[in-house]
Amino acid sequence: MVTDPRLPHFRPSRAILALEELLCDVVAAAEFPQAILRYRNQAAAREVGLDPLSDGEWVQHFGRFEPLNGSLCRPRALRYHGHQFRHYNPELGDGRGFLFAQMLDSRGRLMDLGTKGSGTTPWSRRGDGRLTLKGAVREILATEMLAALGVTTSRTFSVIETGEALERGDEPSPTRSAVLVRLSHGHIRYGSFQRLAALEDDGGLAALTHYVLDHFADGADRSSPYAALMDHAVAGAARLVAEWHVAGFVHGVLNTDNINITGESFDYGPWRFLPAWDMGFTAAYFDQFGLYAFGRQAEALHWNLFQLAGALKRVAPVDDLIPALKTWPERVAANSRRQALWRLGLEPQDEAADIALLMAWESALAASGVQPDRAWFDWRGGRRRQGYDGAAWAVFAEKVADHPAVPGALDHPYWADPAPCTMLIEEVEALWRPIAEVDDWAPLNAKIAAIRRMGTAHLTSLQCPSQPSILPS
Repeated sequence: MVTDPRLPHFRPSRAILALEELLCDVVAAAEFPQAILRYRNQAAAREVGLDPLSDGEWVQHFGRFEPLNGSLCRPRALRYHGHQFRHYNPELGDGRGFLFAQMLDSRGRLMDLGTKGSGTTPWSRRGDGRLTLKGAVREILATEMLAALGVTTSRTFSVIETGEALERGDEPSPTRSAVLVRLSHGHIRYGSFQRLAALEDDGGLAALTHYVLDHFADGADRSSPYAALMDHAVAGAARLVAEWHVAGFVHGVLNTDNINITGESFDYGPWRFLPAWDMGFTAAYFDQFGLYAFGRQAEALHWNLFQLAGALKRVAPVDDLIPALKTWPERVAANSRRQALWRLGLEPQDEAADIALLMAWESALAASGVQPDRAWFDWRGGRRRQGYDGAAWAVFAEKVADHPAVPGALDHPYWADPAPCTMLIEEVEALWRPIAEVDDWAPLNAKIAAIRRMGTAHLTSLQCPSQPSILPS
């Protein structure tokens, strides 16, 4: 239904209202002293029909939170519980964000526009409900880079500077503030189910399960809804952790309230990309025991899936939930092979040959210390640049010979560049510095353009096994 003639392709939704009493608190956005548009994702806006908005209208909707016609009249803060570093916390919920609007994208999927830094809510506890501008810039860079590397991710939709001075203990203060809007395929967390289970709300668990199956799990077997939900969650998490692994990405905080039931990566705090292939590398300075280290992310998501199953066992026989959990190793392995071959630009062969190739690849990366993005770039399409001597790389080269390149794997000019596009922490700091010192956004904008160019270069006849449409254009 068209509700605004200026937005003929915008298809608003209010689906979340079916869960209003279970999950939502009506809230209001903070009133900010300024609203300066800093980032507008026009490609994402096009997918949900909001690309015709003028910059002034954009600021009114995503800085002042004037409702979008036909969608939610007032924002909703979502309630949830969760395990945080494996300690259960029942006092969670959207503390500095809310669900602002829902709509269908160009593929008919239900999408959410959620905020970060939009003010306090009943779940803010002792927080100020704000977001630093640097935090917003870091989320832009994370989502742009992950999308370009074929990871199923939320996308930073908008960043507006808000003119407040914030005090923070982990960066120089006072520091500038912003409000961010992200576009996500839903915001239902594992912790949403955990909360209802803790409240012994069996009817609520049933309603939330059917909401997820209705909107996020096309083709699910509705005769056994809880088994279908568990299978959907396992499939999405297995795909996601494989995508992170191939991207060399460390999320940093894999608590159950940070995992989306759709298997979409979101909520970027202390993230990092690998400087070297190190299974013990962590992103968060407070992760002192490496619980969410790079090499333990599959373990972390599998543990989280067991917590989801623990919530569902209130309403479902355990025998309905276990079969999906048992498929975890095979699903992670299959997704990892498929994603790695996509990034290398190589055709898959039989399973044994693909496994041997990727085992040799990871062994060579670990033994050599080569920065992973550099290696993926240099071996694209099976080519071999200089600097890959030694026995481990010789074994990998032998395995590569059995995998032909995907047609067009090296056609884009990006592959002739002297070096790959990367996003190490030093680069993040270097991009932030001119913004902080002289309000110069040109280096950041240039980096975003470079990341999107890399994403275009990865699009070959062997499409990304996740969602190629997440790549910006």
